[in-house]
Amino acid sequence: MLKSKPPKPGEPRLRPAQRNASSRDGQPQSSTRERILDIALELFVEQGYDKTSLRDIAERLGTTKAALYYHFERKQDILLELHLRLHALGKEALEELERLEDGQQRADAWPGLVDRFIDQVLENRELVLLHQRNHNALEELTNTERHQAENEDIEQQFRSVLESPAIPLAQRVRMACSLGAVVGALVGGEKLFGDVPIEDVAEQVREAVRDLLGAGKGAGSAGTAPRH
Repeated sequence: MLKSKPPKPGEPRLRPAQRNASSRDGQPQSSTRERILDIALELFVEQGYDKTSLRDIAERLGTTKAALYYHFERKQDILLELHLRLHALGKEALEELERLEDGQQRADAWPGLVDRFIDQVLENRELVLLHQRNHNALEELTNTERHQAENEDIEQQFRSVLESPAIPLAQRVRMACSLGAVVGALVGGEKLFGDVPIEDVAEQVREAVRDLLGAGKGAGSAGTAPRH
């Protein structure tokens, strides 16, 4: 599995799991649960979600299929948890923006947050590969109640930033486009740019985002709401 580098100061990060309750095998519940998710991620990326069984996961974990049911009743539940890990990368960045009171402060912080989001996409490459290689299985999650709730929550956070009249419309559009550039180029499809290393693509994405957001500074001042 890819190892994440230490986060930069102020970088949004995944919250550590609570590790106080014990599972039936004597290990902390959250620790066992996270190991199941990590192993499932490896297998889903290596051989695909459809070709991976709960027995495969249990065998690599060194436990029984019955023990797996204590944490996850269905394989789809495991996939959903892994999908939400990717959600968490962007969600906590949006929460950081929401803590800023002024709309223009949020706009000013946006480039740095997008840059750190690119870092996190690179650090969590296996999560990205999971989404690229198991698109059909992930599509089946869209109608689940929990997925819909999580998706609506993050969309509402995104809208709360972009609907602010304190930020010129042209700048808000560029903010949305910058995130779309990251997702489209780095998450959208495997080998989208052939055999070019993902790190090289990421550097080009960073430059494109800087150009896009830089072009938006001071744009749209006419006919837009002033700063609050």
